[in-house]
Amino acid sequence: MKREALVFYSPTDDPTAWRDALAAELPDLDFRLSAQPGDTSEIHYALVWKPPTGFFAPYPHLRLVTNLGAGVDEIVGRNDLPDVPICRLSDPGMVQLMTSYVLFAVLRYARDIPSFERSKARGKWEFIHPRPFAEIKVGLLGLGDLGAAAATALANLGFTVSGWSRTQKQLAHVNCVSGAGALDGFLAANEILVCMLPLTPETHGLLDKRRLALLPEGAKLINVSRGQVVDEAAMIEALRSRRIAEATLDVFVKEPLPEGHPLWALDNVLITPHLASNTTPAIAARDVAESIRRIRRGEEPLHRVDPKRGY
Repeated sequence: MKREALVFYSPTDDPTAWRDALAAELPDLDFRLSAQPGDTSEIHYALVWKPPTGFFAPYPHLRLVTNLGAGVDEIVGRNDLPDVPICRLSDPGMVQLMTSYVLFAVLRYARDIPSFERSKARGKWEFIHPRPFAEIKVGLLGLGDLGAAAATALANLGFTVSGWSRTQKQLAHVNCVSGAGALDGFLAANEILVCMLPLTPETHGLLDKRRLALLPEGAKLINVSRGQVVDEAAMIEALRSRRIAEATLDVFVKEPLPEGHPLWALDNVLITPHLASNTTPAIAARDVAESIRRIRRGEEPLHRVDPKRGY
């Protein structure tokens, strides 16, 4: 008797943790690794992260593809992708991790921690009087599930927060603006900019040399979206000249960031290895299982992606 099966592929995620978490939610679902898929006609679901070219071709009976993360730029636009619903993950664990990272990065600048780190390296006691958070303008570029949560958390701490998105959003205590016409003014108004946009054809290179120059002198840049959203060469130039005073970067055009890359040598850049928000199988499996249940019932899955928009 044939069983419904899910095929799993990820170069970084633990398949055992995902197998166990999904078995607790859907004991009737067969979990298979892409290296040993068995009878491919039984595979109706795919749970993947950065699958190689041609990955989906052997699975003609797929009914749902779930991406192991919030960003789906590695999935949409592929020639081998079947015409089935595509979902992203957006579980509470991811939201908590991303919010904590953004809070850490913003607070690090708001409390002048990089200056104190450099003072320690020089062996100097230097006092900087703290500024009221309400005087510090923080802009969130992107107000999806993760961006909205981070913006709300920052506003609750007392920062003056604004957010830009493709379409108009409404968030309590956050000044929300939208559309291409509002972008330049948004960038010019915020001394700390947090980039949380998905990577799409429209956002690729969005923060180019001209737009980076719109940021206030001495601005701080935090990028937790995708490296390709920012013109890397223009950003490095601005950081070297201190036109952009500091940057916290979790994502890069090439990952892992190669040895000898110019960013490693900049003392005003904090680098983390793309870990701002990771999925936790024990939590995220609930959403994956619920989407599968909905597909079985002929309903819409959770967190469905519009391939044309790229998110």
